[in-house]
Amino acid sequence: MELQLALDLVDIPEAIKVVAEVADSIDIVEIGTPIVINEGLHAVKAMKEAFPQLRVLADLKVMDAGGYEVMKASEAGADIVTILGVSDDATIRGAVEEGRKQGRQIMVDMINVKNLEERAREVDAMGVDYICVHAGYDHQAEGKNSFEQLRTIKSVVKNARTAVAGGIKLATLPEVVAAGPDLLIVGGGITGQDDKKAAAAQMRELIAAGA
Repeated sequence: MELQLALDLVDIPEAIKVVAEVADSIDIVEIGTPIVINEGLHAVKAMKEAFPQLRVLADLKVMDAGGYEVMKASEAGADIVTILGVSDDATIRGAVEEGRKQGRQIMVDMINVKNLEERAREVDAMGVDYICVHAGYDHQAEGKNSFEQLRTIKSVVKNARTAVAGGIKLATLPEVVAAGPDLLIVGGGITGQDDKKAAAAQMRELIAAGA
């Protein structure tokens, strides 16, 4: 079970500073959509150069031109690129094809997918590497989480690894670990803490104990 740090509300220097504190406890660092919008793919390149030992995920939330977007993210050094599960099948297939060509991985974000079970089966058959259930900021504000959705996709996904994101904190981590995702994605549960290094280390310990 791996741990991904999601960085959303920082600039490049601040992102590098945060990752320096927690690098020993994480496997993947996510350059979140807000950073990509504010800074561009330069943020991915800067993170990969600063921490070559970590995998870098570009949270592009691609909706169209999957192959092209994956190619550009790959050129910037992204190891994993996100595609939206609500996008067209051709977009996802194009992303998977380009990902294989570039030696990169594709994560499908299932945010706002209506028929989760059916779409998870379809996406899994397309050869993606990760399928992620995701309670976004707006969902979290309404008190929703993605733990139940994780159980749903785990019951049908046969090939891809499963990931869960949205509102995961130390207090909720045991429940998430018990559900058995392959990848846990944590943002504010680490970045919002006064001692980020300690929070990440505690999460790593809980994951190791439950994995």
